[in-house]
Amino acid sequence: MFALWGGDLASTLHDPALHARLAEAGVERVQVNVDDAAVAGAMRIPSAEPAIGAVVSTWGGEAPAVVDVLGGAADRVAGWAVEERLPIPPPSSASGERLDALANIALLRRPEELSHEEWLHRWLVDHTPVAIATQATFGYVQNVVSAPVTPDAPAVAALVEELFPSAAIDDVHAFYGSAGDDAELHDRLGRMMASVARFGADRDLDLVPSSRYVYDVGP
Repeated sequence: MFALWGGDLASTLHDPALHARLAEAGVERVQVNVDDAAVAGAMRIPSAEPAIGAVVSTWGGEAPAVVDVLGGAADRVAGWAVEERLPIPPPSSASGERLDALANIALLRRPEELSHEEWLHRWLVDHTPVAIATQATFGYVQNVVSAPVTPDAPAVAALVEELFPSAAIDDVHAFYGSAGDDAELHDRLGRMMASVARFGADRDLDLVPSSRYVYDVGP
């Protein structure tokens, strides 16, 4: 997975020529999560400026070659090798078609006071059912970082993708699935915030709202 920074990513990452170069680098499938006009009203949390503009996931190919290709479309590229978990598998969509969703990508960092094993347990075992129970997610992908693949990659422990109904872009009830009930919203929000605080996801993170596209680029 690769974080990208740049001013024109909503155009450059959809370029068929870019996809052809990725295919030449051995990539078979690419997922583009880009902060574009469709999610303009959604919340963003950058850990630094400029904010991350897109996250690109690739299957196949060698990381240095992929970085070289993506570098032609972005001002900066940082990447990680990840191990994917699918608590809620995202729905499929046609190649190049925007999924009707708000796709939030969160880059998580492990607090120093937690061991890697304890952090994973609190996130993957304790928090996962809370996140599913308190939010209106219909796709939930957890990517545990195994190693950086670029020398300047931030010290990120995981990247998470959560898919919400498009109404969640500007409707907090749609985000939490509380059906307009303020008391239910308050309860869900409280449980969610208490849970994320246990593994440090209430601070020092990047939250990138995005439109989600998947391209089949390989043979």
